[in-house]
Amino acid sequence: MLFYPESFKVSTPTDREVEIERDFNAPRQLVFDAFTKPELVKRWLLGPEGWTMPVCEIDLRAGGAYRYVWRKESTGTEMGMGGVFRELVRPEKLVATEKFDDSWYAGEAMDTTVFEERGRITKVKITVLYESKEARDTATRSGMEHGMAAGYNRLEQVLASISANARS
Repeated sequence: MLFYPESFKVSTPTDREVEIERDFNAPRQLVFDAFTKPELVKRWLLGPEGWTMPVCEIDLRAGGAYRYVWRKESTGTEMGMGGVFRELVRPEKLVATEKFDDSWYAGEAMDTTVFEERGRITKVKITVLYESKEARDTATRSGMEHGMAAGYNRLEQVLASISANARS
């Protein structure tokens, strides 16, 4: 059963945007690293159960590219996407384009991810700006929030295990 913590929120603030928020019980630098270091990204950014990420390439600099390929192990189905980092402020903000190989929405999107530390909690807020209202609506109908919730739950576990290892 998929767990949706109270801090997990998905909204559509404008006709072209989807906003996703989630709090993590970890320092901002660690959460930022989990979003930007391939060895960590591959552990949590997997969506629903049964998917792996055989390709995770991140050139973390303004103008640098990233590429992810997911594979559903039971069927061999693959899904790929990538983009270019437009802005990078460590450990506060990432802005990058997003385009899927076989996109279910038209055009590309622009993702702005903000990491805000509040005491021992880091709030992650992702704003996805689509090229049109139709593209946004198509993306929201895809059930993307279920895959994101599953990934974020996994991320919470990864962060907890890293923090536990750091303390021992």
